[in-house]
Amino acid sequence: MAILSIQSHVVYGYAGNTAAVFPLQRSGHEVWAVNTVEFSNHTGYKSWRGQVLGGELAEELIKGVEERGGLPRCEAVLSGYLGDATVANAIKNTVKKVRSANPSALYCCDPVMGDVGRGFYVKSDIPEIIKNELIPIADIICPNHFELEALAGTEIKNIETARSAIESLHEKGPKVILVTSFKGNVEKGKIGLLASDKTGLYSITTQELPISVGMAGSGDITTAIFLARYLETRDVKKTLERCTASIFGIIEKSWHAHNSSMLNPALMELRITQEQNELVNPSRHFEAKKVF
Repeated sequence: MAILSIQSHVVYGYAGNTAAVFPLQRSGHEVWAVNTVEFSNHTGYKSWRGQVLGGELAEELIKGVEERGGLPRCEAVLSGYLGDATVANAIKNTVKKVRSANPSALYCCDPVMGDVGRGFYVKSDIPEIIKNELIPIADIICPNHFELEALAGTEIKNIETARSAIESLHEKGPKVILVTSFKGNVEKGKIGLLASDKTGLYSITTQELPISVGMAGSGDITTAIFLARYLETRDVKKTLERCTASIFGIIEKSWHAHNSSMLNPALMELRITQEQNELVNPSRHFEAKKVF
């Protein structure tokens, strides 16, 4: 079985498929990568080169996979950053084709739109497209705190308002929701993750490392590993625990390696290949607490 990952791609560093494909493979999954953006580096740098590839090419590539008879072996579709609206159409068409070929296949949507402190950083039409066209067909969604507020249309200050927002999104379709970078009533110096499957809402809090200035790709790899673990366990609590352990281990070691080198924080990148053992044998363990 395989995961079809439709995301952006960078040559230098880690973001989109560059951050998702190897971790999925290292976790034991076959991955079919379709790149929707081809950039030299992520846009957090002052400059970059490359282009948006668009949805037409994505659909052409997926048509080729279909012609090879591959779609019945697809167990999940994963999507992330959308360069333009045509990519959303390609994703919708792909999910429909995959589910026709394999009704048990899941669609995991990372609704990449923006972040706290940065606001929206996608084209102006993308948030509404994600909210109205992709969220309703998704089985799993993985918004960060900012994106949860945008999707639910409400400010989130604590776990109670987060729960209400999550429940409103469950009603739109997604069965499983992961919220990353949760800030509501979390102790200073900490950051939270929430996961819900309609039957329970679980929380994990970890140390917040000072990586927000320059490191991209943490959301992309988190979504990828959450999907991988959920496909393995079908248990949202175990998935949250195992995902958090792997991701925190990689980010923590990436930060310490970068910090010891005395490099500019804006040049920090994930050390996914160097710290790949965290994907299969995490050095940390986190216990998820059921909060509702």
